[in-house]
Amino acid sequence: MSPIRSERLELVSMSPDFIDALLAERRSDAEATAALKLPDDWPDAHDTGFLRFRLRQMRERPEIQEWFVYAVVLPEGERPMIGHAGFHGPPGVNAVKAPDAVEVGYSIFEPHRRRGYATEVVRALIEWASREHSIQRFIASISPENEPSLALARRLGFKHIGQHWDEEDGEELEFELRISDGA
Repeated sequence: MSPIRSERLELVSMSPDFIDALLAERRSDAEATAALKLPDDWPDAHDTGFLRFRLRQMRERPEIQEWFVYAVVLPEGERPMIGHAGFHGPPGVNAVKAPDAVEVGYSIFEPHRRRGYATEVVRALIEWASREHSIQRFIASISPENEPSLALARRLGFKHIGQHWDEEDGEELEFELRISDGA
């Protein structure tokens, strides 16, 4: 699967082989599979659980890999992974259960925050889904305390449309972005 590229970043799909090697603590195999350099302290316990879940989903339905998790990579030197991003699943898998929408998710690791990478990642995901799959409706679920992500959503034109309780993350505000052809 080809990476999604932006001005400064590459989003490299985390394939089942990559995740399997990573979870089996075969870090050099994982790095070789995805052509990147993993951070020493990743994945943490939360992301390990998340990756196990995504691996199980991709093994059950390989055709939906493109809708899941991508390593956010700086495409120079050792190609360090600085975060991960993607969608919650294919169209219809989102907080508001809209059949025509996809939900974006992202995390930039602490040493790389406040440089505009998260904004660039979300824009790249939106552009890819719009171009490759004609998606025009995007959802983001954000904790009310996550001021940087709230600011990102506002900056990109997402509108607050509701809220829900997530068993893992607690209260989340729901945001929506609708784009039109040629936007």
